[in-house]
Parts: sequence; structure tokens; C-alpha cells
Amino acid sequence: MGCFASTPKDTGGNRRKPTSIGDVSVYVPGLRIPKPVEFSQSLGDQLPKTLVERLTALRTRIVVMANQEGPTITRTRRKTQHGSTLSDLLQALEDYLPVLLGLTKDGSLQFKVQFIWVNQEDEEEETALSNVWYELLSVLHLMAMLQMSQANLLLLPRGTSDGYHPKVSEENRRTSIDIFLKAAGYLDCAIRHVVPQFTSEQRRSLPIDLAEGALRALCLQALGQGVDIQLGMAIDSAKATLAVKRRLACEMVKYWQQAQDNIMNLPLANGWGEKHRLFVKWKYVEAKAAGYYYHGLILDEGNTEKLHGMAVAALQAADECLKESKKASEAFNASSPTSRTPPLFGTIKYLSEKIPKDTSSKVRINRDLYSYEKIMETAPTLPDFALALKPDEYQLPPLDASWLVDNLQTEKQSKSQ
Repeated sequence: MGCFASTPKDTGGNRRKPTSIGDVSVYVPGLRIPKPVEFSQSLGDQLPKTLVERLTALRTRIVVMANQEGPTITRTRRKTQHGSTLSDLLQALEDYLPVLLGLTKDGSLQFKVQFIWVNQEDEEEETALSNVWYELLSVLHLMAMLQMSQANLLLLPRGTSDGYHPKVSEENRRTSIDIFLKAAGYLDCAIRHVVPQFTSEQRRSLPIDLAEGALRALCLQALGQGVDIQLGMAIDSAKATLAVKRRLACEMVKYWQQAQDNIMNLPLANGWGEKHRLFVKWKYVEAKAAGYYYHGLILDEGNTEKLHGMAVAALQAADECLKESKKASEAFNASSPTSRTPPLFGTIKYLSEKIPKDTSSKVRINRDLYSYEKIMETAPTLPDFALALKPDEYQLPPLDASWLVDNLQTEKQSKSQ
């Protein structure tokens, strides 16, 4: 089954949390950091020396990079350096996976090595498990978090040469959507192919960072933020109809609602976890503002008193959600580690300007036309659209050639000579 060990959070020394993480467009709940592993002690008499050395070298590279850059990578200074560091660390993880997967090939090796990772959202500072699937799950989680960190860097508005309001380029927005889908793909693969490898008892030993609910919430967050970018691009497009914008807004509401459903009952801790919960709450309320706004505009195109009343109620709900989202944003930024909301762009910039104005106008017009009693007091239900954005179909890579039977036998024969 694999033994389990954990270190209480008050032992200090390993888990480092910055006091501030700067501007946040995409929240990343810290990066889980691997600790060194002695493959030679566990596998020295089980595998060829060159294979053990290769495993050691690949993982040591990850440990060094993650420990050097992990604590600062969530901050938004030195963007160029962080961008390259993210890519380098992601590449190191991708190089490691095919070799690591060999330990799953033979059941006798699955529980031989104890892997230790420093947590971010769990009460326990670190979790040690003698199970290669734990290592695989941790690697996929880190790969997803690196992608989310990269998306955050891309979605921080930059000043323009003409001196106008800072903006995010269309190229960066399109690239961020691809990155969100990759991150969701890593997490979806972890949920569908790695988590099922654990028994129910083993799953209870996993840190909360890797709980299925936490993985699902992060996957849905990536998809929700991807739809947010799509909606912002639709708003900028003269060709996008009101119906298209409403559909995107309502889909975004569903992604964030499902993310909240997955995260609300998890015992998240250590600052990162509570901030994570506040981020999901903020984005869910913000998404509802968009959903109600576009639903209200479409209802207002109707020609009956009832539809106009429903439109006013929807727009009023949008205005209330917008006000609530501003409070939720402030609560998120104030929680430790503190953060800042970058200059508004895309969907929320447009809605922050349009919702108060259009709501006031429609309420005044409809109340002049109809009696107050005819206007709905509660918001109409949002349309239920099927979710269109899906995670990338990420598959675990094939085994590295060093694990092929012929190569292993050749290595053993040369070792015995």
C-alpha cells in the first residue's frame, strides 16, 4: 500500500510563503516543491546502474530548479526571467515522466521509493508516500500549476507606446486560452488515469492539494478562465452576436459554479488554501454578473411586458453581482499572501462600464412604461447551455527506451561481466 509520513506545519524550514504575490489575473495556490530522493538506496539492487543514475539526475534537476524558483515564481516581477524559468522547469518535468513511468511497469517497484513533496494547501507541511503514483500525481499537478503561472504572466496588462490604458494583446489572450486547455488537460489526465490507481485508503493519505476535489476545482478554474478570455474577445468582435456572448457568459457561470462546488468543503489551509477559496468565490460572482447582463439584454429584445420585466430583474441582478464581485475581489487581495488586481481588461473592464449604465437606463425606461408591481423582484433563471470548452486530451507519454526489456537485459549482462 505504501507507507505514509507527514510533517506538521509548525516544524518550519521547508514551506515558504511570500507576504505578497503582486498582480493576479490567474490565481495559482503556490507550487508544491519536491524534496531529494535517494533512488540508489531503494533501487540500486533492482535496476541497472545507468537507469538509477538517470532517474536521479532527472529528478535532482527538478528539485534544484523548483527549490530555487518555486517560492518566487508566483510573484510577477522579473517577468522575462520567470517566463523562461517556467518553461525550463516544465521541460524538466516532461523529460522525467517517461523514465519515471517505468516504475509503474513492474508492480514490485511501485512501492520501493519514498517520494516527499512540500504542500501548500494542506495543514501538513510535507507528505511522504512510498508510491510511484503519488510522484506521478505530484508531477502532473506541478505541470498544470506552471502553465497557470504562465497564463497569469500573459494576462497582466502592459503599458502601450501610445500612452493609453494598459492592455493585454490579442496574441497573449489567444495563447492563454491554449495554455489554460493544456493545464486542464494535465489535471484531467490526473483525475481520470492516476487518481484511480489509489485505493480509497491511499487516497485519504494524499495531501489536500492533490485531493480529487481540489484537482477538479483547478481544472474547472482553467476552463472558466479560458471562457472568460473567449467572452472578452467576443465583446471586441463586431461579428459576435448577443446570443453568442450570452452563451459564453452562461457557460462561464457553470464552470465557476462547479469549481466552487468542488472546493467549498475541502479543508484548505495555510493561507494559500483560503485565498484559493476566495478567488473561486470572486470569479463565480463576477461570472454571474456577465450571465445576468447578457441574458437581460436578450430578454429586453422581447416585445411583451413580462419579458421586459424579466430583463430589468436580470440587469438588476447583474448590477448586484458586479458590486458583490468588487467586494469579493477586495477580500481576495487582502487575504495572505496579499495581492493586487491588475488594470481591468477584457470582459470585466467592459462590464464594469456597461452594467451600471444599462441597468439604470433600462430600469428607468421600463418603470415609466409599466407599474412597479409588474417588474420581477427576483432574477430569472439563466439558460443552461452545454459546456463547450474541454481540456486538452493529454496522455501520459510512452515508457522511455531505457525500460525496454532488451535494453535492461543488456545492461544487466554488462554489469555482471
